[in-house]
Amino acid sequence: MAGGGKDIDPATELAEEDDEQALPERDELSLEAAEASGSLGAGREVLLRYAKVAPSSPGVYRMLDAAGDVLYVGKAKSIRKRFTSYTRPTGHDTRIERVIANTASVEFVTTGTETEALLLEANLIKRLRPRFNVLLRDDKSFPYILITADHWAPQILKHRGARAREGSYYGPFASVWAVNRTITALQRAFLLRSCSDGFFESRTRPCLLHQIKRCSAPCTHEIDFAGYAELVREANAFLSGRSQAVRDELSGEMEKASAELDFERAAIYRDRLAALSAVQSTQGINPRSTEEADVFAIHQDGGFSCIEVFFFRTGQNWGNRAYFPKADRTLGPGEVLGAFLAQFYDDKPAPALILLSHDIPERELLAEALTAKGSRRVEVSVPQRGEKKDLVAHALVNAREALGRKLADTSSQQKLLKGLAETFGLPRVPQRIEVYDNSHIQGSNAVGAMIVAGPEGFRKNQYRKFNIRSTELAPGDDFGMMREVLERRFKRLMTEAPRAAPPAADAVEAIEVAAISGEVIPGDLPPPAEPDDDRESPWPDLVLIDGGQGQLNAARETLAALGVTGVPMIGVAKGPDRDAGNETFYLTDKPAVKLPPRDPLLYFIQRLRDEAHRFAIGSHRTRRKKDIREAGLQEIPGIGPTRKRALLHHFGTLKAIERASLADLSEVPGINEETARKIHDFFHERAS
Repeated sequence: MAGGGKDIDPATELAEEDDEQALPERDELSLEAAEASGSLGAGREVLLRYAKVAPSSPGVYRMLDAAGDVLYVGKAKSIRKRFTSYTRPTGHDTRIERVIANTASVEFVTTGTETEALLLEANLIKRLRPRFNVLLRDDKSFPYILITADHWAPQILKHRGARAREGSYYGPFASVWAVNRTITALQRAFLLRSCSDGFFESRTRPCLLHQIKRCSAPCTHEIDFAGYAELVREANAFLSGRSQAVRDELSGEMEKASAELDFERAAIYRDRLAALSAVQSTQGINPRSTEEADVFAIHQDGGFSCIEVFFFRTGQNWGNRAYFPKADRTLGPGEVLGAFLAQFYDDKPAPALILLSHDIPERELLAEALTAKGSRRVEVSVPQRGEKKDLVAHALVNAREALGRKLADTSSQQKLLKGLAETFGLPRVPQRIEVYDNSHIQGSNAVGAMIVAGPEGFRKNQYRKFNIRSTELAPGDDFGMMREVLERRFKRLMTEAPRAAPPAADAVEAIEVAAISGEVIPGDLPPPAEPDDDRESPWPDLVLIDGGQGQLNAARETLAALGVTGVPMIGVAKGPDRDAGNETFYLTDKPAVKLPPRDPLLYFIQRLRDEAHRFAIGSHRTRRKKDIREAGLQEIPGIGPTRKRALLHHFGTLKAIERASLADLSEVPGINEETARKIHDFFHERAS
């Protein structure tokens, strides 16, 4: 990094002033603070000692607890002045006091400018996820539309990740759904191909997309090079903001064809104009004077924050997304929004204009940092009037509604979890539910799957899949597969996060369970962990097994052999005809339970089981397809090298073969109806 930043170890760095002394070694300092953990005075003493050797230059600091975990990451124009302010006995809010009290050591990184410090701070917060910082959640990359430029017949496709391929990128779009919808409409409007180069080169006749008027079929020269190049030019112009000019051109061509009595050609232009209208009509609000901007609005309620972001490019609305950052309840909207923005643009290009609903600290510094990072001027403003103010107001309404839905959903989830605990006699309201399922076809490509759910819904970043490794299992031995999955899962859990013995049932006191809205609901179950503590236990409060008494017994025996106790387990078995709604729930050392057909708790458990089933089947199919690619199509009965070559020559790729219908497969030379059905069934057979 410019500025020659480096870690500064107070154990070896001498004080700059003559009247200051060198600090004791860092391990001694950490030990000293650990002995007085939780003491605000001890924390101030630690920071006072580090302040004496802190650099006066800009930089980033990390405050760590006695275990070495990062509590807080901050930046400062002068690190020494910032730490001197931390040592004041009064004037700190509750959050900062908690940070100070738990701080055992500090690390510094100097930077050349305060702008660099801001960018480094955002990067470290995203990577380290400190407990007391505002944390951006669900930071997935946004999809783009790409019109390639490395082939004589460019293709239009969805793109994520690094821009390694040559072409024109348009975005970001708020969701994959928005991109897919737009690409479909653009195909109808500009007739660009979306197939892969391999599929394109293997075609001897137009594919179905040409028949339904979504491709001009350059692969078989249904359109010449000049004509296709003109379509590409029009598509790029439309996505670059010159949509009205493109519409005028198409309207002129339609009128010209109509005047020449070429009604077939006029109908083609009419359909293309209708497709362009469909693209713009589904985008909602489209500003007239704002070509490129990201609009952010924040709404807070019940101690929670929602930030709604809208993307406007080329004067068009390309979608919106709601974020629910983790932030201390004492932080105001401007503070949360400012911390959020720095992390949001850590790995994304910023537009020329960023509009905000609330002013943020160091707004000019953020604009300067984004300008330096993107090599073009970025303006960050809080509009007070006009169209830009209307855009922010529209985003604010969406933020308010999104947070209301989130709070309602989470409150309902809490009620369901409380009902789950009461119905099945659990020792506490579950905050972490793990659901296990297996998937295989006659024992081949066997996969175990674990999904995780909690008060906020499914935690997809904690899902795990287990490729079954045992060679001693009989094909289709579901009990053996479940034993292997649970043994691997809990062995690792015991190693990485050993836990204390669970409290006795009679020691659980009746207390109130906090609802997400901040109100309290009378109850007789222990509450969840503190909401501001990310270090929640990875141990499940409840394990759901997709299966009956046999699966439950196998799971219980596995955990008992490992010495794991105190983990409630429930087996979920479908009815005699495997029909949903007639499930039987098997418990450990308790009679089986059946719930009323329309019980909300029954629907809740069905959703958990179905999600585990979906994830298990998806993991199985991914593994099976990988094996097919490695072994070749000869794995399909009746397919040898000759038919494999014929299929690949006709369809181009294995993915195209997987997607092909029975009719398309039957048209391949050498593939009769029976063989086509075998191929189709092989790729579409449901996993067990």
